[in-house]
Amino acid sequence: MFGRRRARRREHPTTVRHQERERPFEPAGLGCSETVDAVDRHLEQWVGPVETVFHEIVSDLVHVDVHLVPAGEGRPFHTLATSGMSDRRMTVPQDLQGQVPDRVEVMVMLPPDWPVDEASWVDERSYWPVRALKVLARFPHEYETWLGAWHSLPNGDPAEPYADDTRFCGLMLAPPLRLPQGARTFRTDDGREVALLAMLPLLPDELEMKLTEGVDGLLDGLDAHGVTELLDPDRPSVLGPPR
Repeated sequence: MFGRRRARRREHPTTVRHQERERPFEPAGLGCSETVDAVDRHLEQWVGPVETVFHEIVSDLVHVDVHLVPAGEGRPFHTLATSGMSDRRMTVPQDLQGQVPDRVEVMVMLPPDWPVDEASWVDERSYWPVRALKVLARFPHEYETWLGAWHSLPNGDPAEPYADDTRFCGLMLAPPLRLPQGARTFRTDDGREVALLAMLPLLPDELEMKLTEGVDGLLDGLDAHGVTELLDPDRPSVLGPPR
């Protein structure tokens, strides 16, 4: 689980916070077909066949699509993953270059009864995990920074719930736990190596602990409660006793 990586975690900054954006809108075009194809192949190899790719109509900086592998036999969850975030290199600090990935895509798993059609996504209560993926995918390019494992991102400042039926108000990135080790990176046909990171939504007290005390205590709680990239919309805070 997460707690087994304690020594490596200390190598990385723990928190990325929003700053006022200064750069203008920069149209991204239609994105890179090699990235789309690579994400499709990767998901099919490690999760299942991609049923749908939800394409952006207008894109700023990078064209972010969302690939859906629906729940199926032996797979009691929907899997959503981005393509397009890795079309640009992230701005990794010089002292970390070569030690952390500079190209990343992000993913999350949703319960099998979660609505995963565009008609349902007009309701923010169904759409917020998708929106959060897209915010993550664009964030490092908007603010000329980088995102890696154990980075957290509040939903605004101060952080607010993603929708009116959830208390989740931020997130943290982590290596996927429900996928084999070999699924954590993939390569595009044009030679780019890309890391795949999972999105873990956080409750208010969890986010506060992450921002003020760092990641170790939070990861101990995530381990104790068995939290993974499969979203449990009703889970309790991991800072309390396991249920």
